[in-house]
Amino acid sequence: MKNFKSIALALVVVLSTLSVTAQTKKINTAGSTINWTGKKVTGQHEGTINIKDGALVFKGKKLVGGTFNVNMNSIVVTDLKAGQGKEKLEGHLKADDFFGTDKFATATLVFKKVVTKAPNLYTVSGDLTIKGITKPVTFDLATTANTATTNVVIDRTKYDIKYGSGSFFDSLGDKAINDDFTLAVALKF
Repeated sequence: MKNFKSIALALVVVLSTLSVTAQTKKINTAGSTINWTGKKVTGQHEGTINIKDGALVFKGKKLVGGTFNVNMNSIVVTDLKAGQGKEKLEGHLKADDFFGTDKFATATLVFKKVVTKAPNLYTVSGDLTIKGITKPVTFDLATTANTATTNVVIDRTKYDIKYGSGSFFDSLGDKAINDDFTLAVALKF
């Protein structure tokens, strides 16, 4: 009986130590950036969007999880100037045929699986929710002691964003917009 108590106590200590080593690091939203690029036949547009909140979870120095919420109403076009189409494009991106930000103000990413690819480099599989539709995404994420970076390619048509898509509409010619858009993410925590 004494050995059983010793073993049980040792297990409690070990499990307590393991859970203590998991550390959640909140994202510094003011110091973090998401730059987006959307391409079309005749060129591309670029801009930014803000992280609402988020965190990465580490065990020791190893990434094991994370969650993010993005403020979809914060989408800004940076390659056009005010009065030269900037406001029109920002309004269109927030409209129902793109991100529908009045109804879907937040996009969410939840890490489901994190696999170490190299020291401080991980392959992350997660669930991305845009416009209330959740689909799996996979990307590589590089970390340092207080930063993380990635480039994520997203197929917008999987989230019912079909406007100008050559995959769904014929005869678009040079008005066609690529289905994929890219997010360059630089996080500070």
